[in-house]
Amino acid sequence: MRSRTEMMVDRLKDLQAGTPDIEASAVVSVDGLIMASSLPAGVDEDRISAMSAAMLSLGDRIASELARGILEQVHIRGTEGIIVLKAIGDDAVLTVLARAQAKLGLIFLDMGRAAEDLERLL
Repeated sequence: MRSRTEMMVDRLKDLQAGTPDIEASAVVSVDGLIMASSLPAGVDEDRISAMSAAMLSLGDRIASELARGILEQVHIRGTEGIIVLKAIGDDAVLTVLARAQAKLGLIFLDMGRAAEDLERLL
């Protein structure tokens, strides 16, 4: 029987296969620990996980302080690409790195479906 981590990695790989503009993805605990990842060689898992947890925490605080309700996602657009973070329940975050020309609506939709599947695995 496959482990929970293996099933999460498989779901991340499915996410990337179904959305070619997604270059990398990871599931990170709110404490900043990597739970599962599908990252390219040379990407530092520890840095991705720590920054993802910090960014989600900051986004959550901003949404709360500015009376915007419960945080759904954070996205950052740079000249070389997009980073999207989406909460998976209360305990984890789905982090996706996408190409600059990616269609955000499609990314958000596919991430939402993946987050639901991943939440069941947590």
